[in-house]
Amino acid sequence: MADFRYIVVGRGMMGSAAARHLSAAVEGVALIGPDEPQDAKRHSGVFASHYDEARITRTIDPDAVWARLANRSIARYAEIERESGIRFYHEVGCLMVGPERATGHSYIGGICSAAAELGVETQLLDDAQLSDAFPGFGFETHCEAVFEARQAGYINPRALVAAQSLLAERQGAKLISETVVSVREEGGLAIVLTAEDRRYTAEKVLVAAGGFSTAEGLLPQPLRMSVYARTVTFFEIADADLPRFAGMPSLIYEPRDPSRHIYMLPPVRYPDGRTHLKIGGDPDDLLVRDDAAMRAWFRTGGRDSVRNHHADIVETLVPAVDRTKISTAACVVSKTPSGYPAIAYTQSPHIAVLTGGCGAAAKSSDEIGRLGADLLLHGRVTDDTYGVPFDASFG
Repeated sequence: MADFRYIVVGRGMMGSAAARHLSAAVEGVALIGPDEPQDAKRHSGVFASHYDEARITRTIDPDAVWARLANRSIARYAEIERESGIRFYHEVGCLMVGPERATGHSYIGGICSAAAELGVETQLLDDAQLSDAFPGFGFETHCEAVFEARQAGYINPRALVAAQSLLAERQGAKLISETVVSVREEGGLAIVLTAEDRRYTAEKVLVAAGGFSTAEGLLPQPLRMSVYARTVTFFEIADADLPRFAGMPSLIYEPRDPSRHIYMLPPVRYPDGRTHLKIGGDPDDLLVRDDAAMRAWFRTGGRDSVRNHHADIVETLVPAVDRTKISTAACVVSKTPSGYPAIAYTQSPHIAVLTGGCGAAAKSSDEIGRLGADLLLHGRVTDDTYGVPFDASFG
């Protein structure tokens, strides 16, 4: 007899969501994954990219699949906050800026088309209106912007994971703070081994370990997924200066030079008590080729070259920011061959994967987790409204 009916491996945004949805439907659910390390630079175990306080959320996406994933997740934010008592969503709006459509650049046109198709209420701003509405930003000339004021802003990923985990546990799921190193089928069951030398069995296992889903030996067959190193840069904002940033929305900026594409979060207070404005968007790709390299990457805290790139952008984009108070953090982006999350079984009908955020999954993690739960509960993803198979590639 199995220890559990279902085990979810990975206590991140997708995994905790899947555990909540599973435990709402059945008993016998476990969620296994390590706690956040206290000292990242000395940590030798696995990491997670949700160790952060702010990620952009918005309903608009030119891709219909990602738009539906986002909209369904955002629609459940209030319920998750209410039932858990944990606030994670901040509706400060999202500003999307790019070159004027008259220049032939496609970014703003794509955003407008997506908003119209989704029926999302937005405000379209020309150069002058953009400057008047958001004087704290310094964009290049001849830009347009789409501002989504409602159901957009940012979420706190740490708090969202805490809320999902709390609700899963309240519904009967068992939370286990260990690191899984192997998942195999044996005797008609899934066998889970951890670095703590413990063994758990389940009827089915869902591996939702982010970039670490590619770790050697974790799955019965290697998962084909590219993992890229990413650096985020933090600019400390003094408390006395915070009024200057009042009303600042989340920002996605697509200038004419694609290497200077960035996203930015408004000032947010972090666990160290300091308030930071965060910017992300690497000018180049750095592929992380294996598990050991991934762990080493997280310990670096990010690349100096990207930090300097971000500081150069901020100098003109947000002139009020003090560029001397700067720090960085490392994270990763996992990209599947399909460009959509991998929500599928391995060669074993007892072992499945739920991974591949493709740089767009934080805001959509609750719906992605629901689809992972659907896979385990019914043997396939029964929701056919997406029109894509959410395949995984192995071997």
